[in-house]
Amino acid sequence: MSSASLSRAHAQPKAWTAGPPGLWAVYRKELADHVGGWRFLVLAVLVLVSGLASTYVAARTLSETLAAAGELDPFIFLRVYTTGSASLPPFTFFVAVLAPLLGIALGFDGINGERNRGTLSRLVSQPIHRDAIINGKFLAGLAVIAIMLTALMLLVGALGLQLVGVAPTLEELLRLAAFLAVSIIYVAFWLSLALLCSTLLRQTVASALTALALWLFFSLFAGLLFGLIADTVAPVTDPLDPEQVLRRTAWETNLGRLSPTILYEEAVQTLLNPQVRSLGPLLLEQVIGSVAGAPLPLGQSLLLVWPHLVALLALTIVCFAAAYIAFMRQEIRAW
Repeated sequence: MSSASLSRAHAQPKAWTAGPPGLWAVYRKELADHVGGWRFLVLAVLVLVSGLASTYVAARTLSETLAAAGELDPFIFLRVYTTGSASLPPFTFFVAVLAPLLGIALGFDGINGERNRGTLSRLVSQPIHRDAIINGKFLAGLAVIAIMLTALMLLVGALGLQLVGVAPTLEELLRLAAFLAVSIIYVAFWLSLALLCSTLLRQTVASALTALALWLFFSLFAGLLFGLIADTVAPVTDPLDPEQVLRRTAWETNLGRLSPTILYEEAVQTLLNPQVRSLGPLLLEQVIGSVAGAPLPLGQSLLLVWPHLVALLALTIVCFAAAYIAFMRQEIRAW
């Protein structure tokens, strides 16, 4: 970001007064850089192709199932987002695994990239507050994430509507809106984590590798590690003993919720599958009196995933707050 272009961008919006001086200028410049950058385009095409391919397979599978069964699922439109096949996983899988790469790509060189190019010292010499720099970068990345996920959701919905031929109900639209909000928070966590790595580490390669290592751990290896810990802490010597099985399952479930990926997957499973009545094991006496297979209302599903949403939002705030404090305390010198 050149000092001349920043000065011109800062001088244009005279009516903008909210936030620290320079926030709007940094936000607009970062937003333009993200949208026009090759990293964003590559990841956008990757997520788009994967999502549309999985949606096409899911819609074809649902059409064949409906034709064979001769009955209509009351939540058939939600199945477009959650149904997979032997060849491709569902759309929600691609969002959980690939969308974090978008947040990492937008934030891993947000601070140290400017420092290595020697533009950070010129940037802070402009008539803007220092906190406007990191706030503008985060808000620009968040805007790109929201725009991309919203557009992807609409494209998937349009394709599913064309192939399945069933319009969504109001409750389905509300559940999809909740799914979109959770997805934005989830990817924003990875953006704030990448921004933290960019603030603490001087080299862009180091910050990118650190963020990618955390993404790989939480996406692929965290479940295996938590399972091993649960087997060690609460071993099941008798598979027919319900107390041992429940104790082991409780340990694995609680440990798994330390992972943002597992938190997101459980929240999405509950929001897009109204038949989910609990996120843990249920005993027989706990389900007595409930209607088997009856879908939960949207309010009850939101109550189930409310702790997950709070945890994801808290993780995002903590990572960004750490990046903010570290950036404000760093010394910036001209190269």
